[in-house]
Amino acid sequence: MKFMKLGSKPDSFQTDGNNVRYVTSELATDIALIVGDVKFYLHKFPLLSRSGRLQKLVTTTKEEKTDEVNISDIPGGPAAFEICAKFCYGMTVTLNAYNVVAARCAAEYLEMHETMERGNLIYKIDVFLTSSIFRSWKDSIIVLQTTKFLLPLSEELKVVSDCIDCIATKACIDVSKVDWSYTYNRKKLPEENGNDPNWNGVRNRPVPKDWWVEDLCELEIGLYKRVLVNIKNIGIVSNDVIGEALKAYAYRRLPGFSKGMIQSGDMAKYRSVVDTIVWLLPADKGCVSCSFLLKLLKASILVNSGEMDKFELVRRIGQQLEEASVNDLLIRAPEEETTMFDVSTVQKIVQEFLMQDKSAEIESLEESHELQETRSGILSEASKLMVAKLIDGYLAEISKDPNLTLSMFVDLAEMVCNISRPAHDGLYRAIDMYLKEHPGISKSEKKRICKLMDCKKLSVDACMHAVQNERLPLRVVVQVLYFEQVRAAASSGSSTPDIPKGIKDLNSGSHGSSRSATTNTEEDWDGVATAEDLKALKGELAALRLANGVGGSERNGDGKSNVDKAAINKMKGLLKSKILTKLWSGKGGQGDNSGSDSSDSLGSANPEEGKSTPSRNRRHSVS
Repeated sequence: MKFMKLGSKPDSFQTDGNNVRYVTSELATDIALIVGDVKFYLHKFPLLSRSGRLQKLVTTTKEEKTDEVNISDIPGGPAAFEICAKFCYGMTVTLNAYNVVAARCAAEYLEMHETMERGNLIYKIDVFLTSSIFRSWKDSIIVLQTTKFLLPLSEELKVVSDCIDCIATKACIDVSKVDWSYTYNRKKLPEENGNDPNWNGVRNRPVPKDWWVEDLCELEIGLYKRVLVNIKNIGIVSNDVIGEALKAYAYRRLPGFSKGMIQSGDMAKYRSVVDTIVWLLPADKGCVSCSFLLKLLKASILVNSGEMDKFELVRRIGQQLEEASVNDLLIRAPEEETTMFDVSTVQKIVQEFLMQDKSAEIESLEESHELQETRSGILSEASKLMVAKLIDGYLAEISKDPNLTLSMFVDLAEMVCNISRPAHDGLYRAIDMYLKEHPGISKSEKKRICKLMDCKKLSVDACMHAVQNERLPLRVVVQVLYFEQVRAAASSGSSTPDIPKGIKDLNSGSHGSSRSATTNTEEDWDGVATAEDLKALKGELAALRLANGVGGSERNGDGKSNVDKAAINKMKGLLKSKILTKLWSGKGGQGDNSGSDSSDSLGSANPEEGKSTPSRNRRHSVS
């Protein structure tokens, strides 16, 4: 730290109690100066010879016939006045970064100019600031911090602006020219901590571009904003470094920020910090991480920032949503909401993400009305797939909330339904989680949520789980089993069987020409499977997997392995059982009775007979 010593005489100021200061001298004191709650007993001559203000005040006190002068409004208070008084006496005083601004403001108040005496205090302090303080990185920051206690005079004297200019300029110089100590990552540099036995005193690591960001975190938000604006205006520091500086400041100044929360405290102060950081964010996409932006959004909600700030964050997050994690998106809902998480905000973010493609198409049309085709959107297929998987994971997490409505779940899932993804395992997991946590939903609601999923895109493991899942409607279980059979047949070299019309119609609900028969089938298939149904289906799936795993099976004349053909025949036999009779026929509501005995017949077209089927009577919800 830079310092300057003034004067050569020994310090003879003494204290009498807590509120009295005096100078030991053979001459009696002849003036009392009241500074705040401290009274100084001093001599007129050394003070009046250097202070124009005291000359005027003493003249006034003579007229009022009193020897006391009140200067309680002097900047810096008793400590700053004592420095000025000692300088007048010629006593030794030491100026440094911590007290120089207070001394400068006090000297300005006392009018200690060159017109009073050559080499007066104001001149000496200005030289010290220019030649030493403003050339030192850390001293400049310390001085800038002290100016906030001496406003507005420190601003009027341009000490604040000079400090800001010096700091900003130093932050923008080439890192190869940085030769002063910096605090960046100090704990990770053994040679900086004296823990490196081989260190020869010369730093052999390059100075990082963002070496200055930690030091600036010491500044309060108003001064920090001015320094960052100045740095940005110079235009040398990259936006990535600006983003890193804002991130460091947020982590330092917002308690709990790293965990996506704000601890109790001065919320008005925290709001100012959040709003300023949002305002300072560089315009370039990617200069800060999506995770950091989402933490900022959570903080802005907690401190009740303005809607414009929240909108700006939502827009920026949407532009790089593929970088986010599920935990990042778990934004707590406001206290007045019944749900645990703020799903509507996530919907807005997803909408912003998808709007990028639409905006690109509009711009393409505006560029040329003669184009036959619009260019594809700016979003890559990889980015879309990442966002789709992200939302699947998010849906699985928020499904644990018992107050999450089906509409909120479905609306968010449908926003990414047009994004093609090779597997629907994540979506299946989310649907299963919702069914588990919301056992009381109706059959129609189960049908609605299950229609989001494409059973053909479930992995083998997901299919195995689904066939044993008592929470799923029976229609879904049958679809899963059938498509697993198709996949097993294809992988074993067998011809892929045609999809029965009844299974094609499962989602549409068109199971027969008769109104009564259709209604009965809908009720049956929207219900959950019984334990007996699932056991039978599970057994057939195991047989199919076994058939699929026999690579060297003997093949018959039509190219199918005997094991595979047997498994397929078992599958068809199961589908012709009492459980699946109305769907497998593919003939509307009419059954196909050929080749079946009474127990395995396709069943009657009469709805009442269908209702009397033992397996139907035993079906119950086990969600």
